[in-house]
Amino acid sequence: MISFDDFIAENGIPIYLQVVRHIKRQIASGTVKDGDEMISRRTLSALLGVNPNTVQKAYALLEADGLICSHSGAKSYVVLTDERVERVRSELMENEIQSVVSSLKVMGLDKETAVKLIERMWDQ
Repeated sequence: MISFDDFIAENGIPIYLQVVRHIKRQIASGTVKDGDEMISRRTLSALLGVNPNTVQKAYALLEADGLICSHSGAKSYVVLTDERVERVRSELMENEIQSVVSSLKVMGLDKETAVKLIERMWDQ
């Protein structure tokens, strides 16, 4: 089952998007596998202290992405293929890198300086 033990809510980002990102990160890391059971919507909403509709919105996005399968009145399960896992990894990497690049630009770094910084950090 997907764990939310290490979930930490961030200000300024809707909770439903944070739930989606949390689950996608577990998929990308291999912590979550095909067929794993999802935590129930009610249990997750109670755990996070949010409205059940918030969790429902997150699960609906995951279903639309083809990452989970739900049936009325039944448990939801993770549905993964190698292609879906790779798509999730690529999406997460692009989002993280875009965030870093935007931050570096805001700080006034030029591309050459930013690349040198990244290379130095990579080698550490």
